Amino acid sequence: MRETRTSTGRLRATGSMPRPVVILAMAGALLAAAALFFVCFARWAGAHPLTAVLLAILAVPMLYTLFRAMPRAGELRRAARAGMARTDRELIEPAPLGEAFAPSLAGGGEDTLDLAPATAQDGLTAVLPAPAPAVDFTALDPDGFEAAVAALCERDGCHDVAVVGGAGDLGADVLATAPDGRRVVVQCKQYGPAHKVGSQDLQRFGGTCWSVHGAQLAAVVTTSQFTAPAREYAAECGIRCVDGDSLAAWSEGSGPAPWGPAMVDGA
Repeated sequence: MRETRTSTGRLRATGSMPRPVVILAMAGALLAAAALFFVCFARWAGAHPLTAVLLAILAVPMLYTLFRAMPRAGELRRAARAGMARTDRELIEPAPLGEAFAPSLAGGGEDTLDLAPATAQDGLTAVLPAPAPAVDFTALDPDGFEAAVAALCERDGCHDVAVVGGAGDLGADVLATAPDGRRVVVQCKQYGPAHKVGSQDLQRFGGTCWSVHGAQLAAVVTTSQFTAPAREYAAECGIRCVDGDSLAAWSEGSGPAPWGPAMVDGA
């Protein structure tokens, strides 16, 4: 048994190596050792032919016994399939979700944005226990909006989530690691309905998200919409576009997270 640390800092015990993997590893090691022995024996036999023949005769019963004890091809195939099936189950196992985050709305007051963690479905979009109340992301201050997007990422299975927006951020407002291990870089654009995200905004972000921040998945999240040239540029560069409607659906649990499959077609 060994322990791994989750994004919340808790230790989680993981089991030992699966038995099919152990069987395959042992078989591979045995075959490699046999090949190495054969090469060395062939070189030695060239210099001592008579002794080599006698040893070969004595080795026949031993090799026969060893062959009988080795796993058959069918057993190896079944072990390989079992190992791959277990690996697939582990990959789609929901990642641990972080603690709830509730940034205050602009202007103070008792109203708060509560993005409570919920059970994640295949690590892509959280399945909320009930329809989440609509959130007015435009009512948040800029820092609160970035924190709310970060909270959504953490709710839906991301870990190592950090809000890094501010002076000198070079286009990155939220950094995270997606459930599948990709490095996520998000830029937040809190615009009004009449102010769309243009191609220049996408070009500036595209110039830093890959080369500077090392993004493996880049997304621009806005409370507004994207212009047609902006979407064309994003499609060419592989940047995910999350507009106001997609953001609301993501928040309410009725739409996918930016790293979900449905966003690939809509990017």
